[in-house]
Amino acid sequence: MAKKNLAIIFGGRSSEHEVSCISVVTIAKAASAEKYNLHLIGITKEGNWKYVDSIETIEDGSWVNSEAEAVISPDTKGELLIITKEQTVSRVRMDVIFPALHGMYGEDGTIQGLFEMAKIPYVGCGILASAASMDKFYTKLIVDTLGIRQAQYVPVLKDQLADMARVVARVEQTLSYPVFVKPSKAGSSRGVTKAENRAMLEAGLLEAAKHDYKILVEETIVGRELECAVLGYGDNTKVSGLGEILAAAEFYDYDAKYNNEESETVIDPVLPDGKTEEIREDALRIFKTLDGFGLSRVDFFLEKETNEVVFNEINTLPGFTSISMYPILWGAKGYPIEKLVDTLIDMAVERP
Repeated sequence: MAKKNLAIIFGGRSSEHEVSCISVVTIAKAASAEKYNLHLIGITKEGNWKYVDSIETIEDGSWVNSEAEAVISPDTKGELLIITKEQTVSRVRMDVIFPALHGMYGEDGTIQGLFEMAKIPYVGCGILASAASMDKFYTKLIVDTLGIRQAQYVPVLKDQLADMARVVARVEQTLSYPVFVKPSKAGSSRGVTKAENRAMLEAGLLEAAKHDYKILVEETIVGRELECAVLGYGDNTKVSGLGEILAAAEFYDYDAKYNNEESETVIDPVLPDGKTEEIREDALRIFKTLDGFGLSRVDFFLEKETNEVVFNEINTLPGFTSISMYPILWGAKGYPIEKLVDTLIDMAVERP
């Protein structure tokens, strides 16, 4: 069987650039050289597209100095990757693209729109699911229709912070401290803070505004942090077991996720009767309602005082680092990383 030309895109302009550069190494190493001709495309923080010669240059960070350029043509004539290297232009027909991008401009439907225009099969959710899931505010509006409990919240726009006193009063009328302040579209807990009082709330709002125009202020849910992985589409969708986060920090922020070795994960944790299946069923319902395709990780709390399941958020392009929950959960269900990557690529090609 002929090899498929596979492009993996990584990096990007979002605050999750560094995480993407770790995820791509895992994915690229798992993509069999017997099945795929691998093409690596790195997007710098400034938005420059580079053709990357090797995985090693990603690992040492030198890929950003590559003088070779790469772009995906939106023209449907040839599903083309156009590479400019040493004043020579070459064109390669792409069979499938794996976007190893997290956050804005990679997980929010923008680059998925380019793939759709070019008619190149790609891994993961489509434009609608990517955009709606990336925006925590709109995710909440959609999940509200399912009757699944979520944390109470107050939406805030960046422009409204010019009258900080009014914003704070609105939050305090609805929620009690402590509260969480989140950029609506940031991932990997970038820009997320916990506010114990008014001064911390004001500082958190200003920090979140550095990452997004829309901000959510949420009630604090005290309980266990649980995650569930979804794989597939339509009636072929599968749901993994659960993973539990034991954060080293007060909450599972960016540093606790990626830099603190004391953070731990537990696979298939013991929960009260019926709660594991409730979370798995809710994850599937949320994924399907948001028009999910291919993969997502759905995060929940199990509230300490009530044992109620509370939906937190959905990630349509979850991390593929060595400590990322998505590949760990599927590994526990008989999908080692090589099989998982193959399965996702096959689904991309099968996409209706």
